[in-house]
Amino acid sequence: MERMRQNDSDLHVLQRMVGCEGETQPNSTLRFVRGVDMYGYDGDDFLSFDDKFGVWVAPIQEAELTKRKWDSVQVLKEYTKGYLENECIVWLSKFVNYGQKQLKKKSPLEVFVFAKVQTNVVLTCLATGFYPKDVAVTIRRNERVLTADDGLTSSGVLPNNDETFQRRDHVEILKSDLSKFSCEVVHEATSVNEVKTWGKKATGVRMSKSWGPGPLIGGAVGGVVVVVAVVVAVGLIFYLSKSSVLLCVIIVEWS
Repeated sequence: MERMRQNDSDLHVLQRMVGCEGETQPNSTLRFVRGVDMYGYDGDDFLSFDDKFGVWVAPIQEAELTKRKWDSVQVLKEYTKGYLENECIVWLSKFVNYGQKQLKKKSPLEVFVFAKVQTNVVLTCLATGFYPKDVAVTIRRNERVLTADDGLTSSGVLPNNDETFQRRDHVEILKSDLSKFSCEVVHEATSVNEVKTWGKKATGVRMSKSWGPGPLIGGAVGGVVVVVAVVVAVGLIFYLSKSSVLLCVIIVEWS
């Protein structure tokens, strides 16, 4: 601390980072490329090991005394160089193999888009059943990406009970909004890029003609009678004459 012009009543942080870089060989083994063993003090570089020349490097004057002291200990330099070039590579190989096994467990995802009618319509995009957990979800309105400024919220990535993951994104829209909405889910691990659309649309038109004597509704003599069927369809019934009725049913489905 005297070298750093500090006193022992202050709070200071000493950091150390150790690691290595390897190159994959044709036989799937790793070849040592370079190693890192460095110290930081209060967020600044203090001392590092040069594995090529087997010496310590002091980037600041205050570390020069430590450098000379550690360079004089041959066993310390040999141990540091040996650890980086051998034991570190062994551990790196284990982690690489573990990561590859995890990637082989990758699971394809499913995408669902649905709406819940409340005061307005809450549109939900659900991606579920994917592994690993990295996924990108985008909701668009007429091709424009929606953000938090548009009221978009997300559950974030959550675990399922089968070691896969799920994510739900929501946005509230007006019941009168007839825009086209789409949900895009990208899962790079399984090379999935799926887009599903949602909108209020007429999915089918069915027409039938019914003939019979007398009025369709008791008491109706002429004019136009409109009947709205609420359960599964909107029915428009036009009373054309006392003896003939043309029935046009338009099925409207919210999908």
